[in-house]
Amino acid sequence: MLEKADHIMATYVDAADKFGRSANEFLQHVNLLPQAWNAYQQAMAASAELRTVLDTGDETLRILMARLEQAVSTPFGTPVSSEKKLEALKAEVMKASAASAGAGSTNVVKTLP
Repeated sequence: MLEKADHIMATYVDAADKFGRSANEFLQHVNLLPQAWNAYQQAMAASAELRTVLDTGDETLRILMARLEQAVSTPFGTPVSSEKKLEALKAEVMKASAASAGAGSTNVVKTLP
């Protein structure tokens, strides 16, 4: 029975010692947790803004390509779009720009001529 008590005591002392060393080491680096969290938040915010900028740019490119396809498909490259259609295209670009501004982006999409 005395041997069992000695074994239990040795296990306790060993475990308490390991706990103390591990806890002290952890506490030396715990200040890195808020730094890591802040860096993660910054990366996610930048990622969202980049996605918004790219999405807006993609929409602008699609609108421009549609205009190019329309110009090429008409005889002699003369655009058939009326002033109303041109204004509708510009409105689409402005709508995409407004959508990106609403998502927190500070970039502005230039309208097509």
